[in-house]
Amino acid sequence: MKFIPLISAAEIWGKAWPVLVAILFFGLLIFFHELGHFTFAKLFKVKVHEFAMGMGPTLLKFKKGETKYALRLFPIGGFVSMEGEDEDSDDEGAFCNKPAWQRFIIVAAGGTINLIMGVIIVAIMLSQSSLIGLPEIHSFEENAVSSQHLQAGDKIEKINGKRVYSEYDLSFLMMRDKDGIIDFTVEREGEKVELPQVPFQTYDNNGVNTIVYDFIIRGVEPGVWSVTKNSVLQSVSIGRIVWISLLDLVTGQYGLSDLSGPIGTVTYIADAAQTATQKTDYTYLFNLMAMIAINIGLFNLLPLPALDGGRLLFIAIEVVFRKKVPAKFEGWVHAVGIVLLLGLMVIVSFSDIMKLIRG
Repeated sequence: MKFIPLISAAEIWGKAWPVLVAILFFGLLIFFHELGHFTFAKLFKVKVHEFAMGMGPTLLKFKKGETKYALRLFPIGGFVSMEGEDEDSDDEGAFCNKPAWQRFIIVAAGGTINLIMGVIIVAIMLSQSSLIGLPEIHSFEENAVSSQHLQAGDKIEKINGKRVYSEYDLSFLMMRDKDGIIDFTVEREGEKVELPQVPFQTYDNNGVNTIVYDFIIRGVEPGVWSVTKNSVLQSVSIGRIVWISLLDLVTGQYGLSDLSGPIGTVTYIADAAQTATQKTDYTYLFNLMAMIAINIGLFNLLPLPALDGGRLLFIAIEVVFRKKVPAKFEGWVHAVGIVLLLGLMVIVSFSDIMKLIRG
């Protein structure tokens, strides 16, 4: 007879808590996103039928005033249902009857809240750091190849023609270089200096030509001003990484298999939480959370059907041409967008599950 070893409660909890942390974080992103829409809708006296967390069948609900508050079965999103959102309405409190600037704020509030959350997470991370890295060269590693062109004290302004906002840009933009020969623009002793074709040593990393970063950047101690300033700059860098990565996806440098949906996102956060606890270093976890928050905020603001950005586009068209797009037509466009978005989510979720199965 073969005995199956029992798993202790501690072992179960050890595997479960990182997943719970990930689900909670993902849920908070969704909650505050929808809360942004809801808050400004109420502020502008729009009639809100429902504030829902999750999708699918309703698990819990209660009503206060005109609004039903609901928790639904599938934790893959949420919504705020407003009168006159997708159809014409004679109700004075209908979304469609509010001025364009109010509708614009209501729609933009969700993604904006996620972006603000990203900045706050970066600020928390930086405030816990011993030093905040700056895109400024402090010194060089021994036998550094780049020291023939770069100097200690150089403030790096551009890499291969792209603006450098924070230390994030250094590694990301240099990593994207293919041949290890990089164009720099630096501020040196108060003057802008162009440094074309700065060489770096490279090595083969599983078939990928990888650059050796042979200089050390300067750091400053965290304080109110340094944390505030650099949390905004690093968030801008993270946002640009998201846009560039999206462009890489569109141009075919990445495939759908490189995308992650809710399942993959929760898995990454859970792994990062477990690793952070083991190493007592939460930098990577905060980085990942900030990137996800900013990613969700920017993605929702893309001018695509079914997304907040698609609705903002229709409002902008209305302002420019001084005529509303017919609600029926806009509703059909968003409906098609939702179908396509759900189809993409199914494909990406299937890919996430297959990655988990393969280990």
